[in-house]
Amino acid sequence: MRRLLLLFFSLTLAGLWFTPSQAAASPNCDSVWGSLYKTNSTWSIAALTGVRTGRHACFDRVVFDLAGPITGYHVGYVERVVWDGSGALVPLRGGASLNIIVNAPALDGAGDPTYTPADRTELTNVGNYRTFRQVAWAGTFEGQTTIGLGVRARLPFQVFTLPGPGAGSRVVVDVAHSW
Repeated sequence: MRRLLLLFFSLTLAGLWFTPSQAAASPNCDSVWGSLYKTNSTWSIAALTGVRTGRHACFDRVVFDLAGPITGYHVGYVERVVWDGSGALVPLRGGASLNIIVNAPALDGAGDPTYTPADRTELTNVGNYRTFRQVAWAGTFEGQTTIGLGVRARLPFQVFTLPGPGAGSRVVVDVAHSW
């Protein structure tokens, strides 16, 4: 009986010793996530110059490029996104809608556009993204620009700002793939 127990514990320890670690292969996705409204009330005269998206291991990302110092934002889940100024509905695909307001106009000081999307209903192609379903234009009005982000469900998100490149800056919105 003692030999049988010794053999059992030896095999168990050998199995634990040679089992590869799964944690080493996955990236660290811990961050400040949540689904409540996030805001930074900073204002600047920096104009919006671009909107782009990217896929990551734990989240999908949308980046707003600005032609100047970092500016603020207001981001939160809403029942529906509406067009700035008119209040017209901006239809979005997905199970939930994020209303993203960047405290920056998409116009320069002379009123000329600094960002003109080719297709206001599809600012970027998010067809193969895990979380994003649609990125749509909702207007620029009174010094701010609104974007509607259709996501597959009400998932946690984070918002932050980054300086650069050069004299520009960025507002970044990440939406997690899961809770």
